[in-house]
Amino acid sequence: MRHVYHLDLTEEQIQGARIALLPGDPARVEKIAQRFSKSQPLAFHREFKTSLAYVGETPVLVTSTGIGGPSTSIAIEELALLGVRTFIRVGTCGALQPTIKIGDVVITTGAVRREGASLDYAPLEYPAVAHYQIVHALQQAAQELQIPHHVGITCSTATFYPGQERTDSFSQYTLLRLRGMTEEWQRLNVLNYEMEAATLLTICSALGMRGGCVSGVVDRHGGTEIRPEDLRAGEQNAIQVSVRAVELLLTTEFSKIFV
Repeated sequence: MRHVYHLDLTEEQIQGARIALLPGDPARVEKIAQRFSKSQPLAFHREFKTSLAYVGETPVLVTSTGIGGPSTSIAIEELALLGVRTFIRVGTCGALQPTIKIGDVVITTGAVRREGASLDYAPLEYPAVAHYQIVHALQQAAQELQIPHHVGITCSTATFYPGQERTDSFSQYTLLRLRGMTEEWQRLNVLNYEMEAATLLTICSALGMRGGCVSGVVDRHGGTEIRPEDLRAGEQNAIQVSVRAVELLLTTEFSKIFV
């Protein structure tokens, strides 16, 4: 029986699950799992917390990845070793475009690879793109739930403060080579900043798996504080969309490829 170290999981525990929702925050795992008809906790080791949930009789995993590409890659690698083949990030993000509001969700079609970890899986020229059926399911879910959503390009960064040109850091200093990059991403119609999508999408495509990402907007670029009420709004909407999307993926004519 295969056991994976960082996640502290076995093949037997996941009961044949082939699809996983991946929040960053371990505290978000239970919030997601409880939205399914039934669920149970499986493991909690380091930043990796996992619960098993069900759509009907089909098992679905919810596993936290921690923050950033390196820990996300560990979660994906080890879940893949156990048989998971579809991965959907359920995250939070900062909006870059003026039309995007707090609480909206961003459905990523592709990601700018500034996070670093994906370079260990494919050269920089290799695109970080989401699986089209996952994008469609996320969009359909947001429409059904009447949650404002935006579909497009995400920028994944290696760091939260200088990498996103934030001014609320300890040093309040940004290296010269990073200054002005946010304006450039805005002009290139990039929708949001976050830290994991590019890693997930690159790994999934490069290894022949399926990946997607939905992020709730919890702040806007230029803000200096993420308020608790904004975090709740963005988090709850991303969770609702992700759970409904999984239900759609597992109950449509395409469901056979996701189980």
